Amino acid sequence: MKLALFADIHSNLEAFTACLGHAQSLGADSHAFLGDMVGYGADPVAVLDLVERHVADGAVAVLGNHDAAALGHSAGQMNANAHAAIAWTRTQLGESQRAFLASLPLTVRRDKILFVHASASTPERWTYVTDAADAEQSLAAGDANYIFCGHVHQPMLYYMGSGGRPMPFVPVAGVPIPTGAHRQWLAIAGSAGQPRDGNNAACYAMFDSERQRLTFFRVPYAHGLAAQKIRAAGLPPRLALRLERGA
Repeated sequence: MKLALFADIHSNLEAFTACLGHAQSLGADSHAFLGDMVGYGADPVAVLDLVERHVADGAVAVLGNHDAAALGHSAGQMNANAHAAIAWTRTQLGESQRAFLASLPLTVRRDKILFVHASASTPERWTYVTDAADAEQSLAAGDANYIFCGHVHQPMLYYMGSGGRPMPFVPVAGVPIPTGAHRQWLAIAGSAGQPRDGNNAACYAMFDSERQRLTFFRVPYAHGLAAQKIRAAGLPPRLALRLERGA
């Protein structure tokens, strides 16, 4: 099975469809959406409707903090631009989109895999996994061979080393990483809709369960159009700049 992993799409339809197309060209036969489908961008309805169609076909989807905020729930700390985007997003969503978001769980477990937006240790608190100590807590709580998550907006991989502590590994786009089930792995897919590592190409990852390999990808997309839509919607200009700069 080739499982395509998408996190932090953030209402960026151009990035999302580019990543979906790229994954399809590589033979993806399953999808997982790791939270934060909405927020920041200008196409929340189109993105959610597309995710919902994939979920109807068997894809996994979990709730992210921006998704929760769009429903009026607690979402942890957010800056002024994030709050402004969420307030605008609420005016765009219809009953069907709100019902879909309300149906999403915080975690999904499939065989040896746990899907979660933030840390598996406290998924409802939206804890960021930014170092080995955070990864260790998530891996211990997740109790799975593979934890796939997002939230951090930068691609990253942690694996349980021989000393019993997680080891960080920065993936190179397009280079498959052996991820044997004899170890525990925590993969942060990066952000499809708002990368923050200085590269404005969209991020996603692909897990090949038969070969036990994980590959991270960067996909160029029409970021200028996505930024233009943000400005046209009257959203904070900084959100458009982030797409153009990738940071």
